[in-house]
Amino acid sequence: MIITDISVPTASFPLGRLLEEYPDVSIELETMVPLHDSIIPLFWVEDGDEREIEETLREDALTDSVRLLTETDGRTLYEIHWSSDVNSLVQPLIEVGAEILSAEGAADEWDFRLQFRSHEDLDDFRSRCQENEIGIELRRLYNPSVPVEGGPLSIEQRDALVTAYLHGYYKVPREANQTDLSAQIGVSDNALSQRLRRGTARLIEESLFPERRGS
Repeated sequence: MIITDISVPTASFPLGRLLEEYPDVSIELETMVPLHDSIIPLFWVEDGDEREIEETLREDALTDSVRLLTETDGRTLYEIHWSSDVNSLVQPLIEVGAEILSAEGAADEWDFRLQFRSHEDLDDFRSRCQENEIGIELRRLYNPSVPVEGGPLSIEQRDALVTAYLHGYYKVPREANQTDLSAQIGVSDNALSQRLRRGTARLIEESLFPERRGS
């Protein structure tokens, strides 16, 4: 099981139109249920006019229906039905079976915490996003059974090493080069090279020279 925090541009998620039209509004996704012929997200909206919000949601070509479920503490819970044609970030999430642990949207970007069954599923998700030209920023990656914070590697170093391993960078002959990996992660070749070298050096130091820890 792998958990990751990512950020995507507002427009990469269908509810982004709401944030673009009402930048002072904040959205928190409660859940998203994929069905055979539709996708049903439930989400909270804070600091928005109910009539304007509903009208904007109904005008979206992807929206089949909108329903206001409840109101509490200045927040409104909506349920909408998207047609199965919805794409952007939604389809990659569904196709790889990712679980949305949390999702919050503001005027500039969406922040997601996602859970994947394996590194392979995460890698598949990133590939699908790249095919759909969805720019994602990986902000945190960790395996709950193997704590990352306080470990020898930074989040970026661990992500670079894991991606390199999964893509066959360490196989003989190599199945991927640094240009391939940097495109996959979304960083420059130079940044990737530094992460790989520093991450490898830290692992060697931890494994072979434990007496140098903290020096």
